[in-house]
Amino acid sequence: MGIDRLDARIIVLLAREPRIGVLEMSRRLGVARGTVQARLDRLQASGVIRGFGPEVDPAALGYPVTAFATLQIRQGQGADVRAHLATVPEVLELHTTTGTGDMLCRLVARSNADLQRVIDRVVGIDGIVRASTAIVMENPVPLRVIPLVEQAAEDGGPGPGSGTGPGSGSGAGPGSGAGPGSGAGPGSGAARAGGWAGAGGPAATGGPPPGPGSSGPSSSGPGPSPAPGPSGR
Repeated sequence: MGIDRLDARIIVLLAREPRIGVLEMSRRLGVARGTVQARLDRLQASGVIRGFGPEVDPAALGYPVTAFATLQIRQGQGADVRAHLATVPEVLELHTTTGTGDMLCRLVARSNADLQRVIDRVVGIDGIVRASTAIVMENPVPLRVIPLVEQAAEDGGPGPGSGTGPGSGSGAGPGSGAGPGSGAGPGSGAARAGGWAGAGGPAATGGPPPGPGSSGPSSSGPGPSPAPGPSGR
């Protein structure tokens, strides 16, 4: 599904402050609480937000070594290998791939020596023909999705509360700098109290009276009645 800028702001705020409540979120974003709750429900139902669980650092748990293992799988043994690897706690991710290998898994271990134990357990099934392992030296760009969220929001366009709605700073709604007392009073072409400029309603049609010589109904006042024509009889 596509997301708009309000969706993105909700996701970014949750990513930065996972403990924030819906009420506080609505206050920060300047939108109704019901709007925030409805957006959260939709983002969860569509799978954009998959959960609110804690982000755990394996290194802080005592597993500072990360490695990627490329596995070549015997024909027809893929399902058995997947089931086997799911039983290994140190296998954090498993992907099926194209290229020289059939599967790529991310492993963690307590040390380089412990990594050998993990690899031995990984390949301890007949379905794996060959494994090659690369140890991670540094992780300069950790797993992230917020830049992708922001890009998707730009592609999806603005949403409520993102700069185009009432009170959002667009200067087009009540209380946004275009009402009475703001330098754009009634009849100035801007929004009157309770109306939107340019919306086609009564508040959008008021303006200064036309000057002399204009063709508007109020330009010259009521004129003489036209002379009656023949009655047709």
